Amino acid sequence: MSLWAIIPVKPLRRSKSRLSEVLSENERTQLNAQMLENTLNVLRSVSEIKEILVISRDTSALALGRSFGAKTLQEDGEAGLNLALKRAVLVAKAYSAQSILIMPMDIPFLSKEDIISLINNFHSSPGLVIAPDRHMNGTNAMLVSPPELIEFSFGPGSFERHIWQAQKKEARIEVVQMGSTGFDLDDPADLALYKKMQTYDNNFSEDKTMEDKHV
Repeated sequence: MSLWAIIPVKPLRRSKSRLSEVLSENERTQLNAQMLENTLNVLRSVSEIKEILVISRDTSALALGRSFGAKTLQEDGEAGLNLALKRAVLVAKAYSAQSILIMPMDIPFLSKEDIISLINNFHSSPGLVIAPDRHMNGTNAMLVSPPELIEFSFGPGSFERHIWQAQKKEARIEVVQMGSTGFDLDDPADLALYKKMQTYDNNFSEDKTMEDKHV
């Protein structure tokens, strides 16, 4: 299975506008860059992924992608996530990609183990492995084979729409629910939860370090 990972990226300075009431533009830009770096780092660590492709209008996002060894595609023309992904898939197919992993950049707790779990749940083509958000409404990650199996329909309610499309193609469907992939960072409530979870992780790590020192 020749697997390509595709990361669609909105302009880093304008993305996450719903956080504008709690974060400045510079703070949102920094947060977006950090999440993109984490996503690139995670995907780069998974040997099953042949190539990573970043598609964006933002030249700084594309430059960041290239610094991690990713291929990049400049988004132009009519704006829209689903149209951008359609273009990215055409590029991946031109390089003989047999499967694609759509991975948004705003999953802050994404890990290598999450990606491996998605890959391990893929069994045959045509197939769809999909990870919903924690509300079972949106799509937070999706492995598709062949790449053109379905029309992308990201946005509110996309989880059910993507499954419905795969069912029409009689594809094998696997739903993978994980706490980390289920959490995307969109609004102030998400940010508050994110900070709380970060604090918990930091405290846990410090406690574990102290325990290890006393062993």
